[in-house]
Amino acid sequence: MLPDDWQLTEDVDDFLARAGDFLRSRPALHNMQLTELEKLRTCQGGTRGAEAGVFGRLESEGAVRAIFCRTPRGYLWITPLSAEQAGTLAAHLAGLGHSPSGVLADHDTATAFADAWQRHTSAALVPFWRTHLYRLGTLTPPQPPAEGRGRLTGAQDHEQVVRWCREFCVDVGEQASIDLIDAGSWADSRFGDRHFTFWETPNGTPVSMAAATSIVGGMVRVDPVYTPAHLRGRGYAGAVTVEVSRAALAAGATDVVLFTDPANPTSNALYQRIGYVRLADFTGYKFTFGTPEPGHR
Repeated sequence: MLPDDWQLTEDVDDFLARAGDFLRSRPALHNMQLTELEKLRTCQGGTRGAEAGVFGRLESEGAVRAIFCRTPRGYLWITPLSAEQAGTLAAHLAGLGHSPSGVLADHDTATAFADAWQRHTSAALVPFWRTHLYRLGTLTPPQPPAEGRGRLTGAQDHEQVVRWCREFCVDVGEQASIDLIDAGSWADSRFGDRHFTFWETPNGTPVSMAAATSIVGGMVRVDPVYTPAHLRGRGYAGAVTVEVSRAALAAGATDVVLFTDPANPTSNALYQRIGYVRLADFTGYKFTFGTPEPGHR
């Protein structure tokens, strides 16, 4: 595989015109690239559009075989590659003088690229994200159902949505989103374009929350799902996830996906009970040029 097989551009519209069919061919697996590119496309001229970086597509025999996109924060999102292809891409980008902050991809691709990037640049690798990707099979509401009902949030709920998203970020250690929320940059956070649903008790008290992306390429991603600690264990998370998943299917989504923390057996078991099927494992690495943190490779 030659480096020249990778075609790079900074024009997101041109990139989507050429690589869109490939991305939509496997919307569940490509969910992050689809939503990130759609956000960049619709925000051109704004802050995120101004920060948009480089997009690449790997072509062979006239067809797109893989892509990468660099997010505004500098991370590379890469679709699945062989170890050889990942190494070729790392060498190509290093040779062109690119300096991504890190890489996010399915586990094998991310690890192969990170190892190759380290060989070419001497960067230290700091693994910071491990997750399971699930795709909805047959939606199976929990029995007995939790008391209450789902409700789409409105403008009057914004303060609580923001507060719960921040609490979620504290739980999962997502400092970048905390910083944006604290700075008042809600629109620039990864939650700013989501559609939120509350699960309410019969007396109208919100007890859990789930969000979903807009449909892109037939795909909707459920993220985040959050229940305050003192309300957990009562079936509210399952109920609100079913509510959001059902709404996505009713709106025409063909693929409904979500990510889970491998270290949280409770959430993994919950999503499997309501019909989600594990599809792939994803990994993220940060690239640094200092001393690796203790315990990191």
